[in-house]
Amino acid sequence: MSFEFSGMQTRVVTDRQARLDASVVAIGAFDGVHRGHQQLIRDTIADAQGQGVPAVVWTFDPPPKVFFGRAAQLSPLHDKLARIARLGPDMIVVASFNATYCKRPAQAFLGDLARIAPRRIRVGADFRFGAGQAGDIHQLAQRFEVQCAAPVCCSAGEVVSSTRIRAMRSAGDADRAATLQACPGPAVLLAGRQQMQDTRFQETNNV
Repeated sequence: MSFEFSGMQTRVVTDRQARLDASVVAIGAFDGVHRGHQQLIRDTIADAQGQGVPAVVWTFDPPPKVFFGRAAQLSPLHDKLARIARLGPDMIVVASFNATYCKRPAQAFLGDLARIAPRRIRVGADFRFGAGQAGDIHQLAQRFEVQCAAPVCCSAGEVVSSTRIRAMRSAGDADRAATLQACPGPAVLLAGRQQMQDTRFQETNNV
């Protein structure tokens, strides 16, 4: 499958479909696509544009913490994709996080990333990958250039995180949770969906 990037539309593909000659990549669960996630994705897009290569957001469905039953999901996949697409990356890669995927060794994930030839990878400092979370940013940096995202804080000086947003929702503080999540209105989400070209279910020879 070949891709042409015009900056006008975001292609949504599976991790098995993704093939690029160069890219700048943001990786994460991005559950809720909160303000911290949004800043990481914007920085990735700006970096990619500066280098003249596609900006890629690589994510997982469901988020690993949700799959293992350690957290409630903040956003269904279709909302997450719309939230990411409205920020304007060229490609969103969705890896299906299931019982088979979570047993793959860290090296297998590094091989997946190599197919999109990252010039730089941007992640949170606590990013882990591979079976048993054996891989970390140090292992990632042995193969690719890695930049850790700086935390984004709210007006009270506390770090914006999916964990905090879940806690606020559980405590019934939906308004504060929505503020940290920077929830867009229905019209913005619709625009994000219209900006996507979802090719995950198309036949491809590159698998």
